[in-house]
Amino acid sequence: MMVLVLIVAGLGVVALLMVLFAPHIRKYSAGGACMSMARLDGKTVLITGANTGIGKETALDLAIRGARVIMACRDVEKGEEAAAFIRRIYCKANVEVRELDLADTSSIRAFAQRFLREVNHLHILINNAGVMMCPYMKTKDGFEMQLGVNHLGHFLLTYLLIGLLKRSAPARIVVVSSLAHNFGWIRFHDLLSQGSYNSGLAYCQSKLANVLFARELARRLNGSSVTVNSVHPGSVRSDLVRHSTVMSLLFSLFSMFLKSPRDGAQTSIYCAVAEELHSLTGKHFSDCAPAFVAPQGRKEETAKKLWDASSELLGIVWDD
Repeated sequence: MMVLVLIVAGLGVVALLMVLFAPHIRKYSAGGACMSMARLDGKTVLITGANTGIGKETALDLAIRGARVIMACRDVEKGEEAAAFIRRIYCKANVEVRELDLADTSSIRAFAQRFLREVNHLHILINNAGVMMCPYMKTKDGFEMQLGVNHLGHFLLTYLLIGLLKRSAPARIVVVSSLAHNFGWIRFHDLLSQGSYNSGLAYCQSKLANVLFARELARRLNGSSVTVNSVHPGSVRSDLVRHSTVMSLLFSLFSMFLKSPRDGAQTSIYCAVAEELHSLTGKHFSDCAPAFVAPQGRKEETAKKLWDASSELLGIVWDD
C-alpha cells in the first residue's frame, strides 16, 4: 500500500513540475527558427503534401514572402481547405492546389506534364509529403508504400521537373528526411520488403533514402546553380503517426516536448530562403543549422547504388 502511495505521489510531483515548467519546455522543444527576412516575389514554389502539418505551415510562410505557392496534394479537398486557411491568414496569398498522388507513378507523370505545360519557372521544390509506419501496403505500381511515397515518388517527380529547375536557376530543392535515417539501412537484397516487413525499419530505410538521394543529386547538379539539401524537421505534433498506436500514444503523453507544425516547418523554410545557403548543397540540416548525418548516409557508393536501383524500378534514365 505504501509503495502505491509513493508511486502516486511521485507521479503527482512530476505532473506538477511539468505544468510549472511547461512554457520553458515548449520554448526549448520549439528548436531553431528561420530568421531570414528574404522575399520571394516573382518566385514559384512547389510543395508536396502541403495540405497539413509542416507542409501547410511552409506554404503559409512562403506565400507571405510573396511566392506563388503550388500545393501538390493527394486529397484535393483537404488541399483546398488548407489553401483557404492560408488566404484567411494572408489575403494576398498566391496559392493554388493541384492533385498529386505520390503512390501512383501515372499520377506523378500526369501532374508533371500539366505543370510543365502551365508553369514557366520553378525556383523552389520542397519534397515534403510522406507516410510513416503504415501497415504493409503497396503503391499502384507495386512498391512498398513507405519507400514508394517517401523516396521513389519524389525521385520520379524531381526527375520530371529537373529541367525546369535548371532553367529557372538559381533554384533550390529541399528534401524532408528525419532523424530516423540514423536507424535505417538500405536493404538492397529486399528493397521493397517483399521478404519481410517491419513498419519502423521500412520508415527508417525510406528516410535514409531521402538523405542519400539529396546528397547524390547535389553531386550530380554541381555547377548547375541548383542546390539540394535534406532536413530533419524534428519531432512534430501531426497526424503522420496515425498508423502507429504506440507512437500515437507516446506523442499524446509527451506532446509538450514536441514541436508544433509551425516550429517543424522552420528548417524547410530556412533551407528554401536563407541567403547564406545560396550556394551550399549536399548538406543535412536540423533546427536551421547543419546536422549530423549517419555514416550510412554518407557513403557515396551506397548513394550511387540506390540511385541506379531507383532509376531501374521507375524505368527512367537521368542525364548526367
